[in-house]
Amino acid sequence: MPSPLRRSPLRTTAPAADGVRRPAGRTGDLALVAVFAALVAALALTPALPTGPVGVPITLQTLGLMLCGAVLGPWRGALAALVYLLMGLAGLPVFAGGAAGLAVLAGPSAGFLLAYPAGALVTGALARAGARRGAAVLGAAAGCLLGGIAVVYAGGVPGMALAGGLSPAEAAWASLRYVPGDLVKLVVAVVVAAAVHRASPRLLLGR
Repeated sequence: MPSPLRRSPLRTTAPAADGVRRPAGRTGDLALVAVFAALVAALALTPALPTGPVGVPITLQTLGLMLCGAVLGPWRGALAALVYLLMGLAGLPVFAGGAAGLAVLAGPSAGFLLAYPAGALVTGALARAGARRGAAVLGAAAGCLLGGIAVVYAGGVPGMALAGGLSPAEAAWASLRYVPGDLVKLVVAVVVAAAVHRASPRLLLGR
């Protein structure tokens, strides 16, 4: 009589309670965080456009921030943004124009930079929520708008006012010059994130 089939005691992967197969583990997560932190740094070092006396240049940093959240989800995205921020504060020349060190905290860009982890967290949370409801593109767009723009501006405008000797209203008015470019970045981030998640649909639903 043939012996019954035995279930292997070792299972390399297992579906989670929600039916989603999770990423390989912490090593993979850390690799993704490192890659996206490096991506933000690379985008920050692209040629910047000066913006006059306010002193906050227009760069592609916020595109990298949006991609952190929209591609990796809230926690890995926020961690990637935090790693990037800590790299710069530790002295690596990864901020716009090759700036680095704690001195940037006294400059007009400080509020924007400090808001990056929170911005990535909000972007990722909304992008993941949209993906779980079958509206990935809408979720990514809402995340980039609220996290990658609104949250970052909420931190950046007070920093501009403090460092530039401006009133909050003057700083808010000055920040409007960044909005058109950030909306273009939003579109690019959503298109890229959608392409990534078509190729790897479970990535956003991981950690």
